[in-house]
Formats: sequence, C-alpha cells, structure tokens
Amino acid sequence: MNTHRDADTFDADVIAAFGRHLLVRDAAGVELRARPAGRKLSIVCGDRVRCAQESANETLIVEVLPRTTLLARANLRGASEPVVANITLLVVVVASLPAPDFFIVDRYLCAATAAGIAGVIAVNKSDLGEPLDAAELEAYTNAGYSHLECSAKVGAGLAALKQALTGAISVLVGQSGVGKSSLVSALLPGSQITTGDLMREEEGRHTTTASRAYPLDPGGTLIDSPGVRDFAPAIDQLDNRTLGFPEVDRLAAGCRFQDCRHMQEPDCAVIAAVENGSLRARRYESYRRLRRRYTDLVEARGPASRHRR
Repeated sequence: MNTHRDADTFDADVIAAFGRHLLVRDAAGVELRARPAGRKLSIVCGDRVRCAQESANETLIVEVLPRTTLLARANLRGASEPVVANITLLVVVVASLPAPDFFIVDRYLCAATAAGIAGVIAVNKSDLGEPLDAAELEAYTNAGYSHLECSAKVGAGLAALKQALTGAISVLVGQSGVGKSSLVSALLPGSQITTGDLMREEEGRHTTTASRAYPLDPGGTLIDSPGVRDFAPAIDQLDNRTLGFPEVDRLAAGCRFQDCRHMQEPDCAVIAAVENGSLRARRYESYRRLRRRYTDLVEARGPASRHRR
C-alpha cells in the first residue's frame, strides 16, 4: 500500500465497490466510506487512490494511482470497463451445478492472459460427486492453466486453494451460482463484514459492480466479485493475432501468413492442430467465437478502432 499522507490528502486502498459508493482502507487500517470527486474518475475494487477528507463524514477520492494490472471487460459499444485492479491472480470458479459455460471460462482466462495476470481454475462443489469433463480440464492444463478441486460445503481442497492464494492479490470470478462467496466464507470464516449500507444506497441504480476485498492470513488479498451470465474481454488489451489463447500463441509461428487470423487461411498451423487432435476442437471453437465477437466490438467502437481487426 502507498503511505503518502499530508495535511490535505492521504493514500488508501479501495476494498469495496458498490457502484460509486466505495469503502477504502488507509495505511493505519482505518476503513472509510468514500466517493469519487468527479464523474470522470472510474474506480474499482483493488485500486490505490489518493483521498481528501472533506469532513468527518465525507471522504473524497481525488486521484486513482497508477495500476500495475487491470482486468477489464468490453461493453456492448466496444468500450473498455474496468472490473478489478492491481491483481496478480485470477481464479475462475466453476462447478458441476450450474452447468459450466466453458466459453465464459475461456474469455476470463484470455482477459487475464492479455493483462499479464496469472490464471487458475477452481472446481467447486466436489462434494456433489459429479466431476467435470476430464478432457476439458486437460485442455486447460495443456494451455498452461492449473486447476484445483474443492468444496466450500465440506472443506475438501480448501487448504490447497488457500496455499495457491497466499501472497497473491487474487480475484474470484465466474458464473452466478458457482459458490464464490461460499468459498470466501469458508476460507475466511470471519469475513462477513457489513456492507449493507453501501448496497442499499445503490438499490435501484442498476449497478453491476459489487466487489469486496478481504485480507488473507498469512498474507495476500482475496477479492470476491459478482457472478456473471456473460463476459467479453476488453478489446484494447487483446493481442489481435491470438486473442489471449496461449495455444494459439504457441502455434501461430508455424502459420504460412504472419497476419493469419486462424479462421480459414491456408496453411494455418492452428487449424492443422485441430485437425490432428493436438488442439481441442471446443477450445478452437471458443477462439472462433471470440474472434467474431472481437470483430463485432471493433465495429461497435467505430472507425477509429477498425484498424485493429
């Protein structure tokens, strides 16, 4: 954490974000309710910020300090929206129920890879006795992503998960209903910190931001994020050639054309890998879907961004 503090301003970490209502923690560990000083400030959980104490009951955030990493998504207009900042590990939580949407898993991992953030998969609800498709998990292993099996309900695998999180600034992401908040409660039994007032102030304001950061013992930070039904990586962060797929990145050097998009070009090493079975067809279909969405989002952005296609 930054420790700058003078008579007028001080630095703090954003530990909860509910729309434009924020909770920050200063260097002394004091938690304060805060809000942005202006509409142009875009602040998310994990941000380091500079604050001004306007009164005993009002803390204003006047500046967002430089971010080391940023997980961002694309909105329907193709613009980038920050999700969480300064993280070092993204944990995509999946479960057998609800049925996993691996295309969403892929897009989260692509966004992490593009942003320079490590990614791992946590398979929750192992107590249900309904394992995920082993071929899917093997495809992620081949791509370079590890996975852990756990159960927030019975505690299985939590020690290994906590070890993976220790020392990292992590965020849990995934579909609604996979048990992210249950994992937070199981990992941090004392984490039920009241944020009800902040949430009530946001009722009726159509906010989609509701993230909370918790300190980990013996070290690290864990951020819980809202569940999603869909997710698209920010197009500004994606490598136009590989879209954040590690397998495509490795194979692309063997393509005949340097600007190959791996869709229908001749002598494409990626397509050849699918045909010979070394690249899982479902992962390749995920790449094709993201390629089409990427093109649509570039179009939605307008002429200034179309050179990225």
